[in-house]
Amino acid sequence: SNLSWLGYGCLKQDWTLITVNTIGAALQTLYILAYLYYSPAKRPVLLQSLLLLAVLAVGYGYFTLLIADARTRLAHLGLFCSVFTISMYLSPLADLAKIVRSKSTRCLSFPLTVTTFLASTSWTLYGLQLRDPYITVPNVPGIVTSVVRFWLFWRYPPGQDKPY
Repeated sequence: SNLSWLGYGCLKQDWTLITVNTIGAALQTLYILAYLYYSPAKRPVLLQSLLLLAVLAVGYGYFTLLIADARTRLAHLGLFCSVFTISMYLSPLADLAKIVRSKSTRCLSFPLTVTTFLASTSWTLYGLQLRDPYITVPNVPGIVTSVVRFWLFWRYPPGQDKPY
């Protein structure tokens, strides 16, 4: 995600996107390397990482070699980044049925919910300021899913959950 948004920022020459996503990509790379180092099952993790790098390389080739027009490239990359971001924001709700059935928010992270809410709100406001739908639209689901998770924490307080 960071590398995709970094590419989008470079195409737009938006230094905010470039700076934030360069730092994010560096931190994610360090996380992956640390995970690889400490993981007992190195082969599957390494294969997954290499597969993702191959997908990135194919994507890079598509956006740089097959789409000559810069405006079209920016629109396609913006759409790709948007889909990626929306899927990232929706992923924590995959356990929604489990949460409602168990009446437990144990599998949700409250600090991550707060951070997601703040980040998605910030990016939505930034996108509105720039009038850039590729930044604004995909971050709105981050706000909505955070509010849903806040409601779940209110509805099923962590101290009152029943064991699985």
